[in-house]
Amino acid sequence: MLTAVLAAGTLLATAAACSDGEDGASSPSRASSTASASGVAASPVARRTTTASPDKNTLTSAGARTALITEGDLEDNWSQVTEKTAQSWEDELLIGTVDAQQFLTGKTQAADCQRLLDGLYGDDLLGRPSGASELTGFTEGDSRLLYQVAAYDRDDLDKSLDWLGSLTTECDEFTAKASDGSTRTVQVVEASLPKSGDAREGITVTVAGTSGGSKVTLTLDVAAVRVGDDAITVTNGGYDGADHDSTKDAVSHGTTRLKDVREGRTPAPEPSEFD
Repeated sequence: MLTAVLAAGTLLATAAACSDGEDGASSPSRASSTASASGVAASPVARRTTTASPDKNTLTSAGARTALITEGDLEDNWSQVTEKTAQSWEDELLIGTVDAQQFLTGKTQAADCQRLLDGLYGDDLLGRPSGASELTGFTEGDSRLLYQVAAYDRDDLDKSLDWLGSLTTECDEFTAKASDGSTRTVQVVEASLPKSGDAREGITVTVAGTSGGSKVTLTLDVAAVRVGDDAITVTNGGYDGADHDSTKDAVSHGTTRLKDVREGRTPAPEPSEFD
């Protein structure tokens, strides 16, 4: 019996060597070599079904929720609202049709400016997320701060950031007509942001028009920061202006939280003074 087992082991090892020599395949793994040498054939099915470990940086819904900022990440007296409340924030002053005739390049610039208004109203400035997406909101007096974390297709995300950065030139000042015939005047200027994340863009948008028969001006800080294939988006402001410091806090501390989540760490409950 022992002679038969040894002979079988020799035949298996010889067959494996001949096979490698005939098809030019690379050497088997150390585990497969050991199995052949001991007379036990390695399972080809096991080798075919072996897959790489999931990317630890893939953002999950739970991870996106953990990456959301809290009241502790913002200075002053911001109060967090429910997700349902934050999702319902839609300012009608942002609804309007941009007239292409006011631009040098006509339809191209008008489309960019229309996309800005529609994106601000629908909270999807960076486009549709390709994966997990979560949001939260905060209020302070009449001001609102909407904060989003989402996973995107990398190429689409980079294009959206480039588009956002171009708006200070393409849409520096334009008008849009509301359904009642009234006109909104919109201005877009650059907003400075902390050097957070892998890429970032910030603008401040003011929309002057009429609401409830009264003249009003809506001012919004808009910030977007890319971290790998994920991004945070901040929209902050109201009819009394925008608190730029709160926007910067949300960007700085939010980027740190998202980095922690992507690297498998639990974000600190309170931001560090060194962030």
